[in-house]
Amino acid sequence: MSFGIEVNGRPFTHEPRPGQCLRTYLRDSGWFGVKKGCDAGDCGACTVHVDGEPVHSCLYPAFRADGRTVTTVEGLASENGELHPVQRRFLDAQGFQCGFCTTGFLMTTVALDEDQRADLPRAFKGNLCRCTGYRAIEDAVRGVRHAEAPAPGEAVGRNLPAPAGPQVVTGTARYTFDVDLPGLLHMKLLRSPHAHARVLAVDTSAALRVPGVHAVLTHHDAPQGHFSTARHEHPEEDPADTRVLDDTVRHIGQRVAAVVADSEAAAEEGCRRVEVTYDVLPAVIDPEEAMRPGAPVVHDKDPETARIARPRDNVAGETHGEIGDVEAGFAEADAVYEDTYRTQRVQHASLETHGALAWLDEDNRLNVRTSSQTPFLTRRALCALYDLPEERVRVVAGRVGGGFGGKQEMLVEDIVALAVLRLGRPVKLEYTRAEQFYGSTTRHPFTVRLKVGARRDGTLTAMRLRVVSNTGAYGNHGPSVMFHSVGESLAVYRAPNKKVDAFAVYTHTVPAGAFRGYGLGQVMFAVESALDELARRLGLDPLEFKAKNIIGPGEPLITPGGWDEDLHVASYGLDQCLGVVRRARAEPVTGAGAEGGGNETVPDGWLVGEGTALAMIATGPPGGHLADARATLLPGGTFDLAVGTAEFGNGTTTVHRQIASGELATTVERITVRQSDTDVVRHDTGAFASTGIVVAGKATLRASRALAGLLLDFAAGHLRVPRADCRLTEEAVVHRGGRLLLKELYEAARARGVTLAADGHFGGAPRSVAFNAQWFRVAVDPGTGEIRILRSVHAADAGTVMNPMQCRGQVEGGVAQALGATLFEDVRVDERGEVETADFRRYRVPQYADVPRTEVHFMETADSIGPLGAKSMSESPFNPVAPALANALRDATGLRFTQLPLTRDRVWLALDAAGVTASSRRS
Repeated sequence: MSFGIEVNGRPFTHEPRPGQCLRTYLRDSGWFGVKKGCDAGDCGACTVHVDGEPVHSCLYPAFRADGRTVTTVEGLASENGELHPVQRRFLDAQGFQCGFCTTGFLMTTVALDEDQRADLPRAFKGNLCRCTGYRAIEDAVRGVRHAEAPAPGEAVGRNLPAPAGPQVVTGTARYTFDVDLPGLLHMKLLRSPHAHARVLAVDTSAALRVPGVHAVLTHHDAPQGHFSTARHEHPEEDPADTRVLDDTVRHIGQRVAAVVADSEAAAEEGCRRVEVTYDVLPAVIDPEEAMRPGAPVVHDKDPETARIARPRDNVAGETHGEIGDVEAGFAEADAVYEDTYRTQRVQHASLETHGALAWLDEDNRLNVRTSSQTPFLTRRALCALYDLPEERVRVVAGRVGGGFGGKQEMLVEDIVALAVLRLGRPVKLEYTRAEQFYGSTTRHPFTVRLKVGARRDGTLTAMRLRVVSNTGAYGNHGPSVMFHSVGESLAVYRAPNKKVDAFAVYTHTVPAGAFRGYGLGQVMFAVESALDELARRLGLDPLEFKAKNIIGPGEPLITPGGWDEDLHVASYGLDQCLGVVRRARAEPVTGAGAEGGGNETVPDGWLVGEGTALAMIATGPPGGHLADARATLLPGGTFDLAVGTAEFGNGTTTVHRQIASGELATTVERITVRQSDTDVVRHDTGAFASTGIVVAGKATLRASRALAGLLLDFAAGHLRVPRADCRLTEEAVVHRGGRLLLKELYEAARARGVTLAADGHFGGAPRSVAFNAQWFRVAVDPGTGEIRILRSVHAADAGTVMNPMQCRGQVEGGVAQALGATLFEDVRVDERGEVETADFRRYRVPQYADVPRTEVHFMETADSIGPLGAKSMSESPFNPVAPALANALRDATGLRFTQLPLTRDRVWLALDAAGVTASSRRS
């Protein structure tokens, strides 16, 4: 019998492969709007309609679609291209950020009836978003419009929609794997079952006999050199402890061999046929044990060449410092509080997994298309690994489906490049969701021992921290995260006596890496919780206690770990942030029956409390973060803007057009942005450390401003009029005698052999700081440990807010992601070092029903360093969330919780052990 289905009105008759799901069948047929997020029916990114009913196509066998009608997101618009009403609403509300999950939400929303739209928590239980915090998605469903169309030159400060929005909602935005390469081979990785072992032998003969297998790569085929998977402008910041393929494995899940075949199935079978002989070695899982004498050594390397602080002690990096005399500071304190705080591993859970495609072009250049936040630094690393000149390598990041720091790594590009250079054929490697958990990186787990003291009047006298971070099997980002963690978390408070001892420690576990907040969130959980507790013991209001001790405008930023001279308080909104919290606390409760609750009724017997935390973060990394931009006048009188920074929902593309349009006095529609391509512009360090606007944006500002001046200079000379008589408008240079269209200006310049283009550069220094404050009111059920957030308020000091709608989305998304890390997300590792939570069923990412609406308030400040007064806001909203919620829990229950996540069972066990009930708290 013949097979046949209709997809978006077109017949398809090619037979599905045995066991093939509908998702891969549709993508093989060119419908790239159907996304891969989990392959387990957990995320909804692959949602399509079969005979009008929404299904998760990753679970739907392709053969079952025989004789049926299938609609993907590409089929929602009418034949004449008119958008479906739901697509239009998602555009108007800008109900997306990276957009990788958007097609799934669209397909789910289209199928909702009135009753289902009235209960969105239930309706969206099968769809996940990691970026938005869900508020923008709800607004899209409800038909709320946020997007604006500003006048020429007036885009800054307005709710400009993302330029890729139409492509996102129609499924035509091209992410890493949304391309069709002829002759593509597929790679799968054989991974270690041992936490620590030497590879004695690898027998590839059986694997090579599998039909379709072209090669099996082992450590014998890999370069001998060591590098770091972390990507920084200065690679010497990170330990050189990693090989492309190593003859020693250091965590369960480390890659041992790579099989390249005609299909994923053949590559997987090849992996099963590879025979590896291991010499299993002792392993160490706990970082405190790892530092003890006699512990198994993770990296027995030369400390100078490997850039490891103390390899024999498993210390990848450390810092020690003291200002004043902390013991004397504690002696003069009227109250002292000391405790140990612990934070867990958290997965980035970006819905687009790590992966790359690579090929050799007709000029024998290596081309790499990758899901990366750092295409230029990745090119640099590939050139160093394979001894290639930069002109022989091109790295391109398409639209990236979420990053959060996890893609500030080179985890796949190196091995894919090795295969391409060996075989001369295009090769693809795409991680599974499970591989994301045991084969990529996590947030660093921290243990923080903290002691703080203050006088009776609330003046801090001393702060002392001992910090141990678990960097896992490799030191990528380990030392730098550790250094950063004890920076702004301490510098935001005035205390004459401060001491820090901090260690980044190797263990035989999945590596940790860059994650939103870069270590600050872990230490701020301890600092903000401890200061809250100290205030309570002094009988003081915790908010006012902190307000008394925070730094003020113009004050130096001092921490025992040392400080960079290029960091300044270039604008100050922390006092305004705390004012927002004060007003929120003073507002009357709107929910009936809530004793100090919030916007909903508190059930009888539940405990109610509120809590605040604040945070400070530098608007870029120390040591320089480089960005180049070029603005060019095009033949039709429009503009090309070439920038290196990547777009992964951070909104930099939108803001760069806003900046350029303001300087060029035109509309954003007349500016085309090309980005994330090493062939497009000179250099860009990357889209991390919240630098997409404050660093790359400043390069765009300088390039656009220079081009505006160049246009006026050339027009004045061409027209033979004073330059002061000329001004730019949307599509012309206007002067007293009339107007010269920009397209005419272009032709005049071309006739003289002149290209009207200008470059802009910024080196990332000096740097400023951004401030945030989070306040929660919560209710807690003493009988179950359930925490219900009654009200969430966030105050953000972002300087000049370039795009309020977009910046609000960054704040909401950061709060939502932080709530997941605070309440339930936990990458659990067993006693062998194996990850136990390798899918979304066991690792719970916040769903629509888990995330409350957060009230976002922007402060009225303008930064003297950032472009047009802007400051960063991608990472900072994450950091105060956990301590604010823990402080609210303390206020409600009387118990101080010192370990994350604050799961229901952990909360209930503590309440039960302490005998806390509703009646006991009232008494």
